Amino acid sequence: MKRLKLAILFGGNSPEYPVSLQSAYAIIKVLDGKRYEKILIGITRDGRWFRYYGDIERIRDDNWYDNSAECIPVSILPDPNIHGIIELKPDGYEITGLDAAFPVLHGRFGEDGTVQGLIELAGIPLIGCDTLSSALCMDKNKAHKLVAQAGINIPKSIVLTEATQLQKYDKFIKKLGFPLFVKPLRAGSSFGITKVTNEEQLNLAISLAFSYDNRIIIEEHIEGFEVGCAIIGNDDLIIGEIDEIELTGGFFDYTEKYTLKSSRIHMPARIDTDTANRIKRTAAVIYKTLGCRGFARVDMFLTPDKKIVFNEVNTIPGFTVNSRFPNMMKGIGLSYSDILDMLIELGTKA
Repeated sequence: MKRLKLAILFGGNSPEYPVSLQSAYAIIKVLDGKRYEKILIGITRDGRWFRYYGDIERIRDDNWYDNSAECIPVSILPDPNIHGIIELKPDGYEITGLDAAFPVLHGRFGEDGTVQGLIELAGIPLIGCDTLSSALCMDKNKAHKLVAQAGINIPKSIVLTEATQLQKYDKFIKKLGFPLFVKPLRAGSSFGITKVTNEEQLNLAISLAFSYDNRIIIEEHIEGFEVGCAIIGNDDLIIGEIDEIELTGGFFDYTEKYTLKSSRIHMPARIDTDTANRIKRTAAVIYKTLGCRGFARVDMFLTPDKKIVFNEVNTIPGFTVNSRFPNMMKGIGLSYSDILDMLIELGTKA
């Protein structure tokens, strides 16, 4: 059987570079080499693209680009008649056609539609959400507005394009009350997010958020806890078990997501069957409203009176063998390799 030529993109010019390395390492390690020819494309922190020929353990350890002989400069060719990549070798160039591309990239310049647009322009089948959906889901304000039009609850919020605008919204801030959240509009893994408990903390939180994006969002705090819903599919959806984040304080920031020092993830969530079904139905509506395809994780809040409030969609969630997305799918009987095979099939037959 002919092997599928699958480009796996990892790294990226994003604060979430380390997470991408771990996700991509897990995927590369598990993918069946008899079914897939794995073409590894690494992107450094400063945005340089290389085809990587070395040991995958060096991806995990973040020293994959130390040996220049194993890293050949590469680019995706935008010509849809080629649908492939070009490597710039010392003695010339080499073009390789691709059957599909799997961007295992998190955050800006990877999960926000930029790379997806390049892949689609090149006519290469894309694993995961397309350009428009990726961009919409990354923009918290636009995602919230579209989801609200579908009749789903969203947090009250305002968007600032510069810090001086805060004065215009003084009454709104007072009405929201504290605590509240200040977030970059387009960032992942909770980078630049602050839980603000009093007015004195607000300006510092705004400065931090602006260091990650030129637009920020100030959002009300939703009482309750966060639940996640993993989804696979284009038209017909497979929905995994729901998980629940239990916090002992603060919020689920970058440190907590990857260390769980003071939090726990319960899978399945500690909720009744009726509530679980409502969450799954809501997640499916959000997924389709934002045009998601392939896979995504939909995050919501469940309030003490069991109201569901939309938080965000992660179009490329963490994908280590211990990450939330694969674990939620394992909850309905899908192995890690099953999940990958399904995602690739969905992308290549879309």
